[in-house]
Amino acid sequence: MTPFLRIRDDIRAAMRNDPATRNGFEAFWVLSGLHAVWWYRLTHWLWKRRLTFVARLVSQIVRWWTLIEIHPGARIGERLFIDHGAGVVIGETAIIGDDCLFYHGVTLGGQGDVRGNRRHPQVGSRVTIGAGAIILGPITIGDDALIGAGAVVVTDVPAGRTAVGVPARILPQRKPR
Repeated sequence: MTPFLRIRDDIRAAMRNDPATRNGFEAFWVLSGLHAVWWYRLTHWLWKRRLTFVARLVSQIVRWWTLIEIHPGARIGERLFIDHGAGVVIGETAIIGDDCLFYHGVTLGGQGDVRGNRRHPQVGSRVTIGAGAIILGPITIGDDALIGAGAVVVTDVPAGRTAVGVPARILPQRKPR
């Protein structure tokens, strides 16, 4: 996909997920979550070409500007939207699927253990992570999961399930009506 089409997709995702965004022009110019993801794509491109110092330097400048820290080594799918992104941290070996929504203060961090060269979480597609949630270690968050605000997640969360609390517990599945 061309960079122009990716930017268009990102703006559409922002407008779909943020009712305060009035139009694409506004989204393009003022949403720090979009800017952080766009700069991440450049730093990740540099990282893959072993220009690691330049990638880290640019990512730190972007962190200062947007208050969102995304390590250039992370792997992020399409249309990640970071709403009110201040304080978001995404670690080096984190993997994020498509169409995810993160609120402010989300951390995808490590806790020292390593699983298959991964220290950080793997987040499936269409996952929503609430404000201030902390997800630690090489765990997996399944597709369509919901992580509640303020949750501290240190174990896997199955697809389609909701995790809340400190430490996070998986809520029972709701029965269809």
